[in-house]
Order: sequence, then C-alpha cells, then structure tokens
Amino acid sequence: MAFWLCQVAIAVAYALGVSLFRELSISHWLVLCGLHMSALLLVPYRYWPALLVGEFASLAYLSVTCVDQLGPTWAWCNAVPSIAFAMPVVYLARERWNVLPTRTTVNMGTLLVCALAVAAIRTGYSLGLVATARLPVGYAPIHYGVVAGRWMLGNYMGILTVVPFVLVIRQLLSETTWTMWSARFLKSKLGMESVFLLVPMLIILMWMGLSAAPESSTRQIAQVAMFLPVVWLTLRYGWQGAALGGTFGSFAVIVLMPTKYDVSTLDAQVFIAFTISTMLLTGARIRVLDEQAQQERSDTRFALALAQRNVHLGEMQLRSTSQALEQVRETVQSVYNMMLGRLHHMTPVIDDRHYRRQALVAQDQLYRLADSLCPVTWRERGLHAVLREGPMARVLDESGVSYWCDLRGPVSTLSPTIHLAIYRVVCEAIADGCTRGDVSDIRVQVRCGGRNSQRKWSVVRINLRSTAEQVANVRWDELLPRVLRTATGLGWPAIEDRAATFEGRAREHLISGGRCISVILFDPENPGSELRRRG
Repeated sequence: MAFWLCQVAIAVAYALGVSLFRELSISHWLVLCGLHMSALLLVPYRYWPALLVGEFASLAYLSVTCVDQLGPTWAWCNAVPSIAFAMPVVYLARERWNVLPTRTTVNMGTLLVCALAVAAIRTGYSLGLVATARLPVGYAPIHYGVVAGRWMLGNYMGILTVVPFVLVIRQLLSETTWTMWSARFLKSKLGMESVFLLVPMLIILMWMGLSAAPESSTRQIAQVAMFLPVVWLTLRYGWQGAALGGTFGSFAVIVLMPTKYDVSTLDAQVFIAFTISTMLLTGARIRVLDEQAQQERSDTRFALALAQRNVHLGEMQLRSTSQALEQVRETVQSVYNMMLGRLHHMTPVIDDRHYRRQALVAQDQLYRLADSLCPVTWRERGLHAVLREGPMARVLDESGVSYWCDLRGPVSTLSPTIHLAIYRVVCEAIADGCTRGDVSDIRVQVRCGGRNSQRKWSVVRINLRSTAEQVANVRWDELLPRVLRTATGLGWPAIEDRAATFEGRAREHLISGGRCISVILFDPENPGSELRRRG
C-alpha cells in the first residue's frame, strides 16, 4: 500500500511541476526540459512509471483544452509524455556511461553529452508536434530550421539552468539533513559569496541593462557579461560554482530580454550556454585536481604522522633500554660487592682497591650509556633540567666548554615527544659543532608558543662561537667520545630530518665569532593520531 501511495504522490507532484515549469518556459529557454532530465537522473527506476503518469495527466488537460484549435491528431500526439523519449538516453547514461559515479561526484563530460542528446530528442518531438498541428487559415509559413535552432538552444539552456543546480543541492543533501543543508550552505564560502557577491553583481548588471536606452548596446553587453560570475565561481569552487553561477546568470539574461524573440538575447544565450558548458567541464577538472591535492596533503599528513609515531616508538624503546641498563648497573654493583666480599673472606690480606675502582668505572660507564640513551634528568625533572643540567651540559662543563641555556614560553604544555625532539636537536647541533673542533662557547635558546586552539610550536636556536684561547683549553680527547655517544654523529642532515619530521625546518647562518643553527618544530600533540584515524 505504501508503494502505491508513493507512486501517486510522485505522479501528482511531477504533474504540478510540469505545469509550473511549462508556464515559465519560452521557446529559447525551456526549463521544462531541465525538469525532465533532473527527474530521470535522480528518481529511482521504480518510480519512472509515476513520472509518465504525472506528465500524461498534465498534457491530457492541455490536449483537451486545445483540441478544437489544433486538431485531434495534435491532441493525441501531445498526450504522449515527452519524457518517455528521453528515458532510454538517461538510462544509458546512468547504467553504461556512469554519469553519477557516487552521490557526491558527477561525470561532467557524460552529463553534457546526455544533455545534448536529450535536448535534440526533445527538439525533434516538438517539431513533430508542430507538423501534426492544424494551423489556422492565413498562418505564416513555419521556418523549421529557425524554429529547430531556437528550440534546441532553449532545451539545452533549460538543462544547463536546472540540472547542475539540482545536482549541487543533491550533493549538499547527501552530506547533511534537510533541516541543516540550508544553514550549512549559507555558512559555506560558496554560499556566502553567492549571496553577498554573485547576487549583487547580477543585480547591478540587470540594473545597467534595464536602465539603458533602448537604442544603446548596454543591455546586450550586460547580458553577455553574465558569464563573468560563472567564470569567477568556477575558478573558486569548481563545477559547483559553475552550476550556481550558470543558473543565476541564465535567469538574469532572461530578465533582461526586451522582447520574446529578441535576437540579441538569443546571441547572449548562445554565448552563456557555451560559457556554462566550458566552465562545467573546467570546474569538474578543477575539482578532480583539488581532490588529488587534498589526497596528497592527506598522504603527507599520514606519512608525517607515521614518522612521528616511529620517532615516538623509538624514544620509548630507548627509554626501556636505558631503564634496563640501570637495572644491569645495579646488578653489576651487587655482583661486584658479593665477589669482592667472598674474595676478601678467602684472602683477608688482599688489596681490593683496584677491583673496586674497576667496578666503579664499569658502573659509571653503564650509567653514562643509559643516561645518553634517555636522560634520567628528563624523566625525573623535565626539559628545563635536562638542557641545563643533563648529560650534555655536564660533558661540556667537565671538558672546558662554556655552556648556557635559556627556555621561555609554555614549555610544559608541549608533548613529551617534542621535548625529546628539542633535546635531540640540541645534542646533534652541539655534536656537529664539537666534531669540527672550533667551539668553545655554546648558547641555547628555546622559545615556545601557541595556546588554546592554536598549534603549539617551538623554536630552538643554538649559537656556536669560539675563541682561540678557550679552544686551546678544551679537553677534546674527553669531549668528543662522550658527545658522540649522546648524539647520532650525523650532524646537519640529522637536524634537517628531525625538523622535517615535525613539520618544521632548519637553517644555518654565520654570526659574529661562529655560526647559528635555528630549528622550528611543531608539536604533533598526539603522535600517530592521523595514523589511527586512517586505520
């Protein structure tokens, strides 16, 4: 029962729509053809019989009222729904030519070919009706070539006016509900520019054309100028912009029409039809390129998220290794104490100071190795402490290199991953400077920013200076092995790679007495979140 109620409702609604669009149509602007094609493209096949019944009901009333004027042959032929002749073409477009691949995409080339075919079929049907009509005595001869050209233009313009606009509405409805689509459209950039820029531009052009003198060409210039909003919206928003601009521009051209068969209006319509067709194809291509660019950006974000996730996992592994080495150090200490205790019990007079010294050296080496993998100071007291008092600061101080660090900004709001990234960048820069053997004074500055909804960032600046007197006093034989143990030793490439991993960049320039390395990093906030979203 519900199925038949739907069939009746669609038939009644379509009959009313056909009657309304027929009243709006003129020979060179047949929006009724646009209604036919829109219905066939979007209505499921099971409701196509209802479309035939609805149009038949509308045409039957027209045939009955005009049978005495145009004859019974015309009345019977007119009662045949013209939508029936367009159904095979649209069916092929939907099933074979893939005119609507998804609910949000359109094969624009196929759509325009289908539009031309439907317009030609509709034009042929109308010419056949004229041939069957009983014309009044003394009626002027019909120039079928002129009439065919006018109807072909009207049908094609009707399709371009209605169908792309309907597809834009369909796309909006597929992404939201009926109650929300209008608010979403008005809040979008396309909706805002259509309401506040497109419509005022068209109103100005219409005012220029309507207020111009009849003998001037201003009206025709205003009609032709309707293509400008179409081009502008196409370049901004793809085929959706071309659809909206084409619909409003087509209406504006008809509003400026001084007489029903004005030659200037026909010329303007031909130009607008060519413009809309070209812009729909161009806009579809722009849309494809935009989607490709968005996909590339998404792939880039995915790759960065994956790299950041790997960095995060690598740091966690280093932390686990560091903790394991701490446990090994404690175990070594216990084993040494137990062995020395038993050795002293067996030979009380033995001097065990050498063994204890060796045990302390081994424990110290294990501690330094664990601290270089993941600083204990960072785990216990954070980034401030590890940069000012951590293993790198101690190594430099013990080796005779002047070191100073200054941190400002909301450092505590940054994620632990970016904390370790900052520390690794500082260690790489210092190691790179020390391997050149011309560093005696190091100044590190860290600046952070970004609050609330802003993206958090950090800038690291390392100034590497040297003086001949201080360089001579540096104990390089002790400094280099311990510095290289804390960093990778790859130098500048490692700094650039780490900066790129966190969507930043690194640069190096000369300063008075040395050089400066500057690195900007952006906080991922949640390493691997993009990876998890895509997974």
